[in-house]
Amino acid sequence: MIIFGTKGYLHQLAILTMVCGWCGNPAAHTLRKRVTKFTLFFVPLFPFSTKFATQCTFCGGERQIPGEEADRLLAQAAAGQDGNVHGQAPQQPGFTPPGQNPYQR
Repeated sequence: MIIFGTKGYLHQLAILTMVCGWCGNPAAHTLRKRVTKFTLFFVPLFPFSTKFATQCTFCGGERQIPGEEADRLLAQAAAGQDGNVHGQAPQQPGFTPPGQNPYQR
């Protein structure tokens, strides 16, 4: 008896600040990669499907995107062009890092 099937893996690549196409709010979006692998005797052997998507953290709206756009968004996140580097939250206006007095000049 041969047991085979598939198993899905979900990887969060980055968190980006963008305007949502569903709700219209400027909100954080997670960039995700879903990989489906063929398994034999519960051992993942090779991937046969890779899909990318962004999901709004405000309304939960999800949009499938092509791999080229995912690479472009990942490069923007790595460069910090949206005020966000590798999943760190962007600083709010008026944000003062811990240990600094905002009223001192």
